[in-house]
Amino acid sequence: MCHHFKESSLSAGVDEQTVIDILTRRSTEQRREIAFEYERIAKKDLSVALKGALSGSLEALLLGLMKSTAQYDASELKASMKGLGTDEETLIEMVCSRNNEELLEIKRAYREMFKKELDKEVAGDTSGDFAKLLLALVQTKRDEPSNVVDYEKIDEDARCLYEAGVQRKGTDVAVWISIMSQRSVPHLQKVFERYKSYSPYDMKESIRKEVKGDLEKSFLTLVECFENRQLYFANRLNEAMKSKGAKEKVVTRIMVSRCEVDLMKIRSEFKKTHKRTLYQTIAEHTKGDYQKALLNLCGGDD
Repeated sequence: MCHHFKESSLSAGVDEQTVIDILTRRSTEQRREIAFEYERIAKKDLSVALKGALSGSLEALLLGLMKSTAQYDASELKASMKGLGTDEETLIEMVCSRNNEELLEIKRAYREMFKKELDKEVAGDTSGDFAKLLLALVQTKRDEPSNVVDYEKIDEDARCLYEAGVQRKGTDVAVWISIMSQRSVPHLQKVFERYKSYSPYDMKESIRKEVKGDLEKSFLTLVECFENRQLYFANRLNEAMKSKGAKEKVVTRIMVSRCEVDLMKIRSEFKKTHKRTLYQTIAEHTKGDYQKALLNLCGGDD
């Protein structure tokens, strides 16, 4: 296989079909072995060869697949903070949708790859309450889920969220940040349920009323991910493909970063919510080799 691969990617024109088929139908582990073999035979780095032979969204997707999930997430975070402007949308998606375990892995990968600490970079690149929230999340102080349901604590947190926001003039954002960045996910799900008995609005409506801009997007992302993370990704994918000229960056990022984590679940949430399959949606809104690669990654048509 590796010999065949070398032939196909180094011939005059790139045989993109072969390259796509091999790389998108393997696990990260297998891709790592292929890269190792490739270097042995071809005497050059596979990612460098791919970079030279491909371009655009297909290049971004295949190069992304050559990294581990944590390395990929770390490099996407780095890219979102590079240069003059910050790509807040990416930053919010990456930080607010990752769980504790993933964030710890990402921080480790970030340190290895860039010789810098992720929290320092985030703090240096954002400001105000938005920075405080992202920082609180990146510091991974979230409780582990407990077998004991603490009803008093649930009630207290729900009341605190209400009193810090809807009940008063102005929002005590610090309270929201500490509760949402430190409590376990099952606990928070119960807190949001309980919250409805204090507030005339549910948590998401309250967020929309109380805060704006990047802070609003961040809190909404958090709550959506606490409630159903795979649904959040399914909705992001749908949104990205609905727009005229699919937002290929977003589609690539979610497909590559979740393909070894929870893509099967994302697929089933997608079908439940959007009444058609992720496969059909990709087929309709993307084209060419990029489409073929995405469909391979997607796997089946549900």
